[in-house]
Amino acid sequence: MISRSLVACLTLSATLLSSAAFAKDPASCAKPRFSDVGWTDITATTAMASQLLTSLGYKPDVAILSVAITFKALENGDRDIFLGNWMPLQEPTQVPLVKAGKVEVVATNLKDARIGFATSKAAYDAGLKTYADIAKFKDQLGGKLYGIEAGSSANSTISKMIADNTFGLGGFTLVESSEQAMLAQVSQKIRQNEPVVFFGWQPHPMNVNVPMAYLKDGNDVFGPNDGGASVVTLVRPGYTKECPNVGRLLTNLTFDVATEDRLMSDILDKGMQPEAAAKAWMKENPAAVEKWLDGVTTFDGKPGLAAAKSGLGL
Repeated sequence: MISRSLVACLTLSATLLSSAAFAKDPASCAKPRFSDVGWTDITATTAMASQLLTSLGYKPDVAILSVAITFKALENGDRDIFLGNWMPLQEPTQVPLVKAGKVEVVATNLKDARIGFATSKAAYDAGLKTYADIAKFKDQLGGKLYGIEAGSSANSTISKMIADNTFGLGGFTLVESSEQAMLAQVSQKIRQNEPVVFFGWQPHPMNVNVPMAYLKDGNDVFGPNDGGASVVTLVRPGYTKECPNVGRLLTNLTFDVATEDRLMSDILDKGMQPEAAAKAWMKENPAAVEKWLDGVTTFDGKPGLAAAKSGLGL
């Protein structure tokens, strides 16, 4: 006769096996497709997710795409995951797609972020303190406002301000360039003691490395509370149902400003590759990895944390 204790053990084993099988993703989920819009914060968080998934036996694919193309790729099913939906900046694009079921929200992966116009600390102290002050400094600014890459929501907002003559910016020109090129131009202006107005955001090492100050009284043009923001994880429709294990990781994967500042500084200031910066941070913060991998398995359904520790050298 089988003992009660043996029956209990067999039942528990069957339950654990069933749970692991349920968590195991199908073969179609082996290569999660990420979009990275080329901003260092999103490059860093995407590298973190990619390294975790690689340690779990997945083969993530990361493509560098503009924001506009990223949303279209999610909508069309050409990309699976986007960790860089800045809200409310991208609200005009995101909300209609979410309501129509063309993209899905998984989680808010970062709170306490910030976006908006900034200037040098010297220019701020000289009186360039609010959005309304920009027009007063037009000649000193050369009539230029420095944005980021073409097609970004930030540049769309700035362009609309110029077109609508908001804050008297009708005669200004938007200078579009990459994040790195924009910051190089800003740094040069500051070294030459010339005032400059540019699109800034936090988290980013610029907030530590550049003597800068954010302008006030923006009338919520970049969102409430003068650009208070959060960052959201988006996926293509149905992705988390198709790939529940990756979905569980994405739900767990949240960051804070200090973490992203550190990652971005390692990439931008120390010249580390994003993957190396991600691994280094995780080695120093194993508790975060344990939290992220709660309830997450490897691609073939085995315990995820043990595999990640081995794969990442934790």
